[in-house]
Amino acid sequence: HLAGAVPPGEWLFPDDQISDLPLKLLAAETTREKLFLSLHQELPYGLTVESEGWEEFKNGDVKIQQVIYLSRPQHKAMVLGKGGEKIKAIRSAAQKELEKLLAQERQRTKVEQVLERKVHLFLFVKVRENWSEDPERYRDWNLDFNA
Repeated sequence: HLAGAVPPGEWLFPDDQISDLPLKLLAAETTREKLFLSLHQELPYGLTVESEGWEEFKNGDVKIQQVIYLSRPQHKAMVLGKGGEKIKAIRSAAQKELEKLLAQERQRTKVEQVLERKVHLFLFVKVRENWSEDPERYRDWNLDFNA
């Protein structure tokens, strides 16, 4: 609907560029999306994901450490699931999506293609009440907390 309501114009980004976000933030949003898709009705809306560690290896593999911050302690059990099954499924889905994403980014930047660029994703779940009121979170996203 929106595309039909605006006048045609030039593309603001190259056709093959999937986002203007930094990869660390895009990776966090990918994991957050998988959380939303997996948790459905149980979804604790007071959650965010931050990529705290990002290490690239010579063979092209990437080690990503992310923290899932929840605003309430009772949400932790929902995210982890029985025996950790829910978080394992979320990690697996996010890891596969991130491998595709990084392969696209590698092609876009014309870097020598690696046949398989593996993502080693480590997720940690922590409770941080009132995380959404922390101005630092907004600075990380290039947003103005006071807007």
